Amino acid sequence: MVIKIYPDNPNANAIREVVAILRAGGVIAYPTDTVYAFGCSLSSPKGIEKLREIKGKKHTNMSIVCADLSNLADYAKVDNATFRILKRNLPGAFTFILNATSKTPDKVLDGRRTIGIRIPDNAIARAIVNELGVPMVTTSIKDHEQEYLTDPELIEEKYTMLQAVVDGGYGEFTASTVVDCTGDEPEIIREGKAELQ
Repeated sequence: MVIKIYPDNPNANAIREVVAILRAGGVIAYPTDTVYAFGCSLSSPKGIEKLREIKGKKHTNMSIVCADLSNLADYAKVDNATFRILKRNLPGAFTFILNATSKTPDKVLDGRRTIGIRIPDNAIARAIVNELGVPMVTTSIKDHEQEYLTDPELIEEKYTMLQAVVDGGYGEFTASTVVDCTGDEPEIIREGKAELQ
Protein backbone atom coordinates (compact mmCIF):
# COMPACT_ATOMS: atom_id res chain seq x y z
CA MET A 1 0.00 0.00 0.00
CA VAL A 2 1.35 3.42 -1.00
CA ILE A 3 0.36 6.39 1.16
CA LYS A 4 1.07 9.71 -0.54
CA ILE A 5 2.14 12.48 1.86
CA TYR A 6 3.41 15.88 0.73
CA PRO A 7 6.54 17.00 2.60
CA ASP A 8 5.58 20.70 2.63
CA ASN A 9 2.39 20.07 4.58
CA PRO A 10 2.04 16.47 5.86
CA ASN A 11 -1.63 15.45 6.04
CA ALA A 12 -2.55 14.62 9.65
CA ASN A 13 -4.96 11.80 8.68
CA ALA A 14 -2.34 10.14 6.48
CA ILE A 15 0.24 10.44 9.28
CA ARG A 16 -2.23 8.79 11.70
CA GLU A 17 -2.80 5.99 9.20
CA VAL A 18 0.95 5.34 9.02
CA VAL A 19 1.29 5.45 12.82
CA ALA A 20 -1.56 2.93 13.25
CA ILE A 21 0.45 0.53 11.04
CA LEU A 22 3.58 1.07 13.14
CA ARG A 23 1.72 0.59 16.43
CA ALA A 24 0.35 -2.72 15.11
CA GLY A 25 3.91 -3.98 14.56
CA GLY A 26 4.14 -3.06 10.89
CA VAL A 27 7.19 -1.99 8.91
CA ILE A 28 7.07 0.94 6.49
CA ALA A 29 9.32 2.60 3.94
CA TYR A 30 9.48 6.37 4.35
CA PRO A 31 11.40 9.38 3.04
CA THR A 32 14.14 11.17 4.97
CA ASP A 33 16.27 14.18 4.07
CA THR A 34 18.62 11.72 2.36
CA VAL A 35 17.63 8.25 1.12
CA TYR A 36 14.46 6.24 1.71
CA ALA A 37 14.53 4.06 4.82
CA PHE A 38 12.67 1.21 6.48
CA GLY A 39 11.05 2.05 9.80
CA CYS A 40 9.19 0.39 12.66
CA SER A 41 8.23 1.39 16.18
CA LEU A 42 10.95 1.17 18.83
CA SER A 43 8.35 -0.29 21.19
CA SER A 44 7.43 -3.15 18.82
CA PRO A 45 9.66 -6.25 19.12
CA LYS A 46 7.56 -7.82 16.34
CA GLY A 47 8.24 -4.84 14.08
CA ILE A 48 11.99 -4.94 14.79
CA GLU A 49 12.13 -8.66 13.95
CA LYS A 50 10.16 -8.04 10.76
CA LEU A 51 12.48 -5.18 9.79
CA ARG A 52 15.53 -7.44 10.18
CA GLU A 53 13.80 -10.09 8.07
CA ILE A 54 12.99 -7.58 5.29
CA LYS A 55 16.52 -6.19 5.32
CA GLY A 56 17.78 -9.74 4.86
CA LYS A 57 20.78 -9.47 7.15
CA LYS A 58 21.00 -10.94 10.59
CA HIS A 59 23.30 -8.19 11.89
CA THR A 60 21.96 -4.95 10.47
CA ASN A 61 23.14 -1.71 12.01
CA MET A 62 20.00 0.10 13.01
CA SER A 63 19.53 3.67 14.10
CA ILE A 64 16.62 5.42 15.74
CA VAL A 65 14.76 8.46 14.44
CA CYS A 66 13.63 11.03 16.99
CA ALA A 67 11.29 13.96 16.38
CA ASP A 68 13.60 16.34 18.25
CA LEU A 69 16.28 16.41 20.96
CA SER A 70 13.83 16.53 23.89
CA ASN A 71 13.82 12.81 24.80
CA LEU A 72 17.21 11.86 23.38
CA ALA A 73 18.71 11.25 26.84
CA ASP A 74 16.24 8.37 27.30
CA TYR A 75 18.05 6.38 24.62
CA ALA A 76 21.59 7.78 24.43
CA LYS A 77 24.19 9.18 26.80
CA VAL A 78 24.91 12.76 25.81
CA ASP A 79 27.37 15.09 27.55
CA ASN A 80 27.15 18.88 27.21
CA ALA A 81 29.77 19.19 24.47
CA THR A 82 28.07 16.50 22.36
CA PHE A 83 24.65 18.05 22.94
CA ARG A 84 25.96 21.37 21.57
CA ILE A 85 27.16 19.58 18.40
CA LEU A 86 23.77 17.85 18.00
CA LYS A 87 21.91 21.12 18.53
CA ARG A 88 23.99 22.88 15.86
CA ASN A 89 23.52 20.12 13.26
CA LEU A 90 20.03 18.69 13.81
CA PRO A 91 17.56 18.40 12.21
CA GLY A 92 19.87 17.45 9.40
CA ALA A 93 21.39 14.73 7.25
CA PHE A 94 23.44 13.16 10.04
CA THR A 95 23.56 9.92 11.95
CA PHE A 96 25.29 10.48 15.28
CA ILE A 97 26.71 7.38 16.99
CA LEU A 98 26.26 7.64 20.76
CA ASN A 99 26.52 5.28 23.72
CA ALA A 100 23.12 3.71 24.28
CA THR A 101 21.20 3.71 27.56
CA SER A 102 19.47 0.68 29.06
CA LYS A 103 16.15 1.99 27.70
CA THR A 104 17.23 1.12 24.13
CA PRO A 105 15.94 -2.42 23.44
CA ASP A 106 18.50 -5.22 23.06
CA LYS A 107 16.76 -6.26 19.83
CA VAL A 108 17.87 -2.96 18.31
CA LEU A 109 21.40 -2.95 19.74
CA ASP A 110 22.08 -6.57 18.74
CA GLY A 111 25.06 -6.91 21.09
CA ARG A 112 26.41 -3.39 20.51
CA ARG A 113 26.62 -0.68 23.16
CA THR A 114 26.10 2.20 20.75
CA ILE A 115 23.13 3.53 18.82
CA GLY A 116 22.81 5.77 15.77
CA ILE A 117 20.55 8.78 16.27
CA ARG A 118 18.79 10.62 13.41
CA ILE A 119 16.57 13.69 13.38
CA PRO A 120 16.02 14.14 9.64
CA ASP A 121 15.31 17.52 8.12
CA ASN A 122 12.14 16.02 6.64
CA ALA A 123 8.70 17.04 7.90
CA ILE A 124 7.11 13.66 7.03
CA ALA A 125 9.62 11.59 9.04
CA ARG A 126 9.42 13.92 12.05
CA ALA A 127 5.59 14.07 11.93
CA ILE A 128 5.39 10.25 11.96
CA VAL A 129 7.70 9.97 14.98
CA ASN A 130 5.96 12.82 16.76
CA GLU A 131 2.55 11.16 16.36
CA LEU A 132 3.98 7.73 17.26
CA GLY A 133 5.27 9.04 20.58
CA VAL A 134 8.42 6.88 20.54
CA PRO A 135 11.36 6.82 18.11
CA MET A 136 11.30 4.73 14.95
CA VAL A 137 13.92 2.06 14.42
CA THR A 138 15.39 2.67 10.99
CA THR A 139 17.85 1.47 8.36
CA SER A 140 18.37 2.70 4.81
CA ILE A 141 16.97 0.87 1.77
CA LYS A 142 19.53 -0.60 -0.63
CA ASP A 143 19.18 -3.15 -3.41
CA HIS A 144 21.43 -6.17 -3.94
CA GLU A 145 24.00 -4.01 -5.76
CA GLN A 146 24.16 -1.82 -2.62
CA GLU A 147 22.54 1.07 -4.50
CA TYR A 148 20.02 3.21 -2.61
CA LEU A 149 16.45 2.90 -3.83
CA THR A 150 14.77 6.28 -4.25
CA ASP A 151 11.51 5.57 -6.12
CA PRO A 152 8.59 4.82 -3.74
CA GLU A 153 6.73 2.74 -6.36
CA LEU A 154 9.83 0.64 -7.06
CA ILE A 155 10.27 0.12 -3.30
CA GLU A 156 6.66 -1.11 -2.99
CA GLU A 157 7.15 -3.46 -5.94
CA LYS A 158 10.39 -4.90 -4.58
CA TYR A 159 9.50 -5.17 -0.87
CA THR A 160 6.09 -6.85 -0.76
CA MET A 161 6.51 -7.63 2.97
CA LEU A 162 6.13 -3.94 3.84
CA GLN A 163 2.82 -2.84 5.33
CA ALA A 164 3.08 0.60 3.69
CA VAL A 165 5.31 2.80 1.56
CA VAL A 166 5.06 6.49 2.38
CA ASP A 167 5.43 8.33 -0.91
CA GLY A 168 6.99 11.70 -0.20
CA GLY A 169 8.44 12.09 -3.70
CA TYR A 170 11.74 10.79 -5.04
CA GLY A 171 14.50 10.35 -2.48
CA GLU A 172 18.17 11.22 -2.83
CA PHE A 173 21.15 9.01 -3.66
CA THR A 174 23.44 10.35 -0.93
CA ALA A 175 23.19 8.93 2.59
CA SER A 176 23.62 10.76 5.87
CA THR A 177 27.01 11.75 7.26
CA VAL A 178 27.86 9.40 10.12
CA VAL A 179 29.61 10.95 13.11
CA ASP A 180 30.95 8.85 15.98
CA CYS A 181 30.59 10.80 19.23
CA THR A 182 31.65 8.00 21.58
CA GLY A 183 35.32 9.07 21.80
CA ASP A 184 37.03 12.21 23.06
CA GLU A 185 36.45 14.03 19.76
CA PRO A 186 33.69 13.60 17.15
CA GLU A 187 34.95 11.44 14.27
CA ILE A 188 33.35 11.34 10.82
CA ILE A 189 33.20 7.68 9.85
CA ARG A 190 31.16 8.13 6.66
CA GLU A 191 31.11 11.23 4.49
CA GLY A 192 27.56 11.91 3.39
CA LYS A 193 25.20 14.67 2.41
CA ALA A 194 25.89 17.08 5.28
CA GLU A 195 28.96 18.89 6.59
CA LEU A 196 29.49 19.07 10.34
CA GLN A 197 29.09 22.54 11.84
